[in-house]
Amino acid sequence: MNRISLHDLRFAEHLRPNEVIAWPQGPGEPLALTERLVAQRGELPPASLLFGLSSSDTLRPELAKHFTLQALNGAGNSRRVTALADILPCHVGSIPSLLELGLLRADVALIQVAPLGRDAYSLGVIADFTHALIRRARFVVALLNPALPALGGDAVVDAADIDLLVESDDRIAEMPDPQPSEADAAVAREVAALIPDRATIQLGVGTLPVAVAHALRGHRQLGVHSGVVSDALVDLVEAGAVTNEHKGRDRGLTVTGGLFGTRRLRDFALDSGQIELRNVDYTHHLAITSTLPAFHTVNSAIEIDLSGQVNAEVAGERYLGAVGGQVDFVRAGIASPGGRSIIALPSATPDGRHSRIVPSLDGRPVTTARSDIDVVVTEYGAAQLRGCSLRERARRLTAIAHPRHREHLERALRQREKP
Repeated sequence: MNRISLHDLRFAEHLRPNEVIAWPQGPGEPLALTERLVAQRGELPPASLLFGLSSSDTLRPELAKHFTLQALNGAGNSRRVTALADILPCHVGSIPSLLELGLLRADVALIQVAPLGRDAYSLGVIADFTHALIRRARFVVALLNPALPALGGDAVVDAADIDLLVESDDRIAEMPDPQPSEADAAVAREVAALIPDRATIQLGVGTLPVAVAHALRGHRQLGVHSGVVSDALVDLVEAGAVTNEHKGRDRGLTVTGGLFGTRRLRDFALDSGQIELRNVDYTHHLAITSTLPAFHTVNSAIEIDLSGQVNAEVAGERYLGAVGGQVDFVRAGIASPGGRSIIALPSATPDGRHSRIVPSLDGRPVTTARSDIDVVVTEYGAAQLRGCSLRERARRLTAIAHPRHREHLERALRQREKP
């Protein structure tokens, strides 16, 4: 492993033409490395950038003049460039195998690490598919960041896996919890009513997951097994709602692939020892998640049609979401003994003009198939769809649609049923 200063880093010395450069999602992004990469773009050979959810200012439309953009996710600040990017629709749980098979390329991996004893480093805030990127990459550049929490588990990186260690930078991309709307809070109350005490829960990031976490503060002895967690987890622990006592595995530990929050979450993870960072082969794999008793998974959507098909990717003509881990966790909730899979969304757009329960997706993506659907929740209640006919699904979904749009949905259903 070579070691240099950030000032001396010249990417042109390490890149080959037409390589794919990748880095971890969210707070796992090594800001000083990605900033230096794009600043030096005029000196570089042709290259592609592979990215997931971004919470930094790195991705900008003008980069498309210098790089081919490949997006795994359209959420956060990634949506600034998804109109210019090649979208790669894949389940988060499948990314390691796609990389291993060479179906997904990552030639150069940019990571950030904190020292962790002799010949080892910690990724600090991320595990998910980062090790898969490292294994696949021809060249691994690691930024030394002493501000990262030195966590173990699947966050550990061997020194031998790093080709170039760059010193140093102490910034971490912050991801504070957003403020939920009143509509989100109303949906969250309906979701919380479906989740019993002692359940294990999965929540993502964003306004609705934060609202659900707030609504669960009065619950007791919950466990958490999730792709990512936010600062809302700390609220649940401090409220006495999350103890991780009854998970059936990983007792006493919140298991997650990433700390998508602020210093508050990072300090809690380091000081409490109650968070275990694991890769997606553990957090998303059905062989693991199906063994969690009463696993209640909560995922959001952009819209859902009357048959139960979920679109979590495209709004209008814009790619704003992702396939992500939704289907991994939808299937996990159904497979868990006593578990449920919940798709939650406000019944209408914020201005109330457009229903988010629609007659048809009209060619927009089907992220979760109707055959995988279990329960759909809006602020007007919960619709149990699993095991229901198409006609009954449409009736139940119309009942939890916004009242302003129910007549339109009923009319569309009658039209569809005409001989």
